[in-house]
Amino acid sequence: MSDLDQSVISEPAATEVEETEDAATSIEEEGDIAADYLEELLDIADLDGDIDIEVRGGRTYISIVGEAEDEKDLQRLVGANGEILDSLQELTRLAVLTATGNRSRLVLDITGYRQGRAGELKKIADEAVQKVRETGTPVALEPMSAYERKLVHDCVAALGMHSESDGEGTRRHIVVSSDDA
Repeated sequence: MSDLDQSVISEPAATEVEETEDAATSIEEEGDIAADYLEELLDIADLDGDIDIEVRGGRTYISIVGEAEDEKDLQRLVGANGEILDSLQELTRLAVLTATGNRSRLVLDITGYRQGRAGELKKIADEAVQKVRETGTPVALEPMSAYERKLVHDCVAALGMHSESDGEGTRRHIVVSSDDA
């Protein structure tokens, strides 16, 4: 094989490099826009908090954290069962959409609520899988957000079981069953 043929095979095409760089730039831009939006929201609400931006797996994760004395005030932005947090996440995604014209899959966390909830969801998934193994019958879980359902689906799959979402709107929930069900 000639050197020319080898270089064509081993080096990515210029358009592939540009697309990868464009994706990285747009994710960084998404994070900056979201952070600016959230910073303005914190200012309007007269709340103190630091905004951390992280990119993992092609998704922007934004966390709002504060000093110990600010945590209680920030937790009000989480609301009961994370309802206010989910709404703020959607508003932040809309701000990104308005600024960029691109839909965002960013995840917003405040005072570590989602991180703590992920641990709870893993336990719920473990218990459901164990119950399916013991009884052989499908187990329906409580309704949860799309993000939480994704986390549970991933946990259930990792445990070798099957899960699917059922229901509509705020009643959408997961049903866990064995693969052969």
